[in-house]
Amino acid sequence: MPSGKANKPGDVVTAKNGKTIQVDNTDAEGRLILADALCYAHSFNPRAIVNAATLTGAMDVALGSAATGVFTNSDWLWEQLHKASVVTGDRVWRMPLFQHYTRQVTDCQLADLNNVGKYSRSGGACTAAAFLREFVTAPHWAHLDIAGVMTNKDEVPYLKKGMSGRPTRTLVEFTAGLANQA
Repeated sequence: MPSGKANKPGDVVTAKNGKTIQVDNTDAEGRLILADALCYAHSFNPRAIVNAATLTGAMDVALGSAATGVFTNSDWLWEQLHKASVVTGDRVWRMPLFQHYTRQVTDCQLADLNNVGKYSRSGGACTAAAFLREFVTAPHWAHLDIAGVMTNKDEVPYLKKGMSGRPTRTLVEFTAGLANQA
């Protein structure tokens, strides 16, 4: 541990919304930060909340660089993101937010939530999204797991090898589409 204040397995932390989280995997720290950011986002009373993160290696395993995995509680938001992705060519793929995954992160002995699923290697991207959903009260929320599309390994011919910037063009198109609807 870098210091005595570093997280260690078994620690329980409290999120901005008061929910307690048992830390079973210290490598799943990004979702802890995103949880508080999602809670904070609600203070602005947004029409929709969209977060993007290279959250899980499991998303890279699931979709590779072919598409961004999108987890959402809103059909409307999914349609807007999908429409924007068709325009930009940065594909998105809707992933499941089943209660099956939620139960894996809420079935916790020491806290309200566990920062990894009960079966940590199974459905990793889905349990990470289920964890994040526990911090969202907005009717339109989407989590984009960009772990698979963040780099280009020569599969996308119009992008140089290295960091791809995907799905930035889709997010810009999505935002412009919302602005045109207002």
